[in-house]
Amino acid sequence: QVQLVESGGGWVQPGGSLRLSCAASGSIASIVAMGWYRQAPGNQRELVATINAGGGRDYADSVKGRFTISRDNAKNTVHLQMNSLKPEDTAVYYCKLRGYSDYRNWDDWWGQGTQVTVSS
Repeated sequence: QVQLVESGGGWVQPGGSLRLSCAASGSIASIVAMGWYRQAPGNQRELVATINAGGGRDYADSVKGRFTISRDNAKNTVHLQMNSLKPEDTAVYYCKLRGYSDYRNWDDWWGQGTQVTVSS
């Protein structure tokens, strides 16, 4: 089965930067897309950024120009570079992989989440 391991979360002051990483392992035939979602207290989980198999990227309006998603296909790893962080970016960030476990079956897999806290 697929496992996602996230790293890079922590505390940073407003205006600072963090780089999140998510490494996938297990029986993955192919990856459709990988992305990052976040959930702040009292809120629903929301899309932050995704990157698909063709390299296409999508970002939430709230992070455009500040966050950059990238991937390393050889390592089945996705990164999220977060710059100019704001207190409202504080949330638990979750990595998601959408992929095929074989030629005909696909599913979504989620990481455990990593806390990002932006405060003075």
